[in-house]
Amino acid sequence: MSEHHDLKVFSATANPQLAQAIVDWLKIPLGRLKITRFVDGEAYVKFEESVRGADAYVIQPTCPPVDQNLMELLICLDALHRASAWRVTAVIPYYGYARQEKKDAPREAITAKLVADLITAAGAQRVMCMDLHADAIQGFFNVPVDHLTALKLLAKYFLQKQMEDIVVVSPDEGRVKKARKVASDLNAPLAVGYKHHPLHQATEVTHLAGDVRGKTPVIIEDMISSGSSMMEAVDMLLEHGCKPEIHIACTHGIFAGRAVERLTSRPEIAEIITTDTIPLPPEKRHPKIRTLSVATLFGEAIYRANNDLSITSLFE
Repeated sequence: MSEHHDLKVFSATANPQLAQAIVDWLKIPLGRLKITRFVDGEAYVKFEESVRGADAYVIQPTCPPVDQNLMELLICLDALHRASAWRVTAVIPYYGYARQEKKDAPREAITAKLVADLITAAGAQRVMCMDLHADAIQGFFNVPVDHLTALKLLAKYFLQKQMEDIVVVSPDEGRVKKARKVASDLNAPLAVGYKHHPLHQATEVTHLAGDVRGKTPVIIEDMISSGSSMMEAVDMLLEHGCKPEIHIACTHGIFAGRAVERLTSRPEIAEIITTDTIPLPPEKRHPKIRTLSVATLFGEAIYRANNDLSITSLFE
């Protein structure tokens, strides 16, 4: 049997509510961590308890403000590494910069790889994240990556609703594999939207493969940012004769700008299901938005990692 190392879980400032829910599930206290800012905006990080020889986890989604939260994470990892933690794990429920995982045009950066390099250089010996925008990002790290998913959680929610005549919709071809898994769990047909980006941050859905006429669509997406892609998908589904009762589900609810206002104002959108990988501030909460917690998934994954148990079996 391998040597057991004390489990210590800390939270930076991006999502302390999720971190608290995770340690509550683990039945351990949240580690003592002080993060303040100098007058010029630089972050100051100090772990206020010994981590020598500990199996240490830092929970920090790199959601907006992305650069600030990313820098906090890097400094936390560096501090743990220098304090002689046995193993340092970056728990990143939402991985920012994931949309830039390849070059689509000349002279672009591959920022998802750059961020992976930064996290590793800062001292992470393991990474735990959820529903990456591109699965290939796992290969950007030269350390073990535990890639968790909320798809089963979302599928369970819709199963409990016992909806009839549903069709699972992937809003673009990149989400097909994920949407197919949900469609299989719900024993429902699958429809796929095809889109392109005529301009930077502009999306246009060109056509839809699959029959949605007279059916209740359940759109599966990994993230909702501005909401423009989702609005395009909703319009496309309505043009093809679906019921004006569209359900949207995503793992990461970024809801930048006026996204919540734009989506909730559409009467055809019945509800928006998201998770708490990213905190939803009070001003963005709405009766149409339902948040499911991923704390149990992360808690179980951290417990299994600490005890050298299989994490993959969580999702089989």
